[in-house]
Amino acid sequence: MKMLINVPETVVADALRGMAAAHPDLSVDVENRVIVRKDAPVAGKVGLVSGGGSGHEPLHGGFVGPGMLSAACPGEVFTSPVPDQMVRAAAAVDSGAGVLFIVKNYTGDVLNFDMAAELAEEEGIRVGKVLVNDDVAVTDSLYTAGRRGTGATLFVEKIAGAAAEQGLPLERVEALARQVNENSRSFGVALSAVTTPSKGTPTFDLPEGELELGIGIHGEPGRERRPMMTSGEIAEAAVDAILADITPRNPVLVLVNGMGATPLLELYGFNAEVQRVLAERGVPVARILVGNYVTSLDMAGASVTLCQIDEELLRLWDAPVRTAGLRWGM
Repeated sequence: MKMLINVPETVVADALRGMAAAHPDLSVDVENRVIVRKDAPVAGKVGLVSGGGSGHEPLHGGFVGPGMLSAACPGEVFTSPVPDQMVRAAAAVDSGAGVLFIVKNYTGDVLNFDMAAELAEEEGIRVGKVLVNDDVAVTDSLYTAGRRGTGATLFVEKIAGAAAEQGLPLERVEALARQVNENSRSFGVALSAVTTPSKGTPTFDLPEGELELGIGIHGEPGRERRPMMTSGEIAEAAVDAILADITPRNPVLVLVNGMGATPLLELYGFNAEVQRVLAERGVPVARILVGNYVTSLDMAGASVTLCQIDEELLRLWDAPVRTAGLRWGM
């Protein structure tokens, strides 16, 4: 495999150095693997900290900035960050109003964030925690006990980030983040396998002419393999899998997310099919976001995330945000 890297061992450090150069409004600690908004801590504001294995960019480092995360902790590729990173991030963003950890439901992330919360509280930092577990495809996987955390992570970070930016207390920010997660469901599809820099070859075998329904963001197995389907057929499979698990009573936010190697031409065409299916199923749509936001290195494919919202959540979604990976209203 050809990759635009030096050596696998320095992929994350090299990326962080490049990020620091491109985004001077961020404080990027390459050695300790912590990305912090430069104005942190902000007086009276709840700090938001998230993180996870690298390879899912712009998640999470690309979502650090006003209106979203206060800090992010990148681990090695597909590997959880360590508690020391999380404690360092929490200390950097804590203004005395407390810190909310946003954690995708992967075993390593959960264990390390739990340990970090205990260590941070020993240092006098008040910590809340929200677990994102929105994937409907499988209950348990190679990395997870329970449902995986996928596309809804973006919704949680954006809406909780807006709430924190408006000065809401930790308990309210945490409650809103939990509400978003509880109202969100996702389903992903892989058209090709993922290749990690350390391995240099695809991490699983997906034969030509087949796709995998319900894939995870690390290449975990999904529900089933099928012969290649049309965009419309994939949209029906994804949306119907979500609607079998949740029946929206309110309008939904829609994320049509690329897995890393799917061009926008295909994603927008796929979005057209997703919108057709939602209309046919009688699901009203409030907002749509299309692009590569929660990726899996070079995997071709897409995921669909729906989040049932009310007026408050929609207002927070629309609130200004300025990060490397998401920005509007500023």
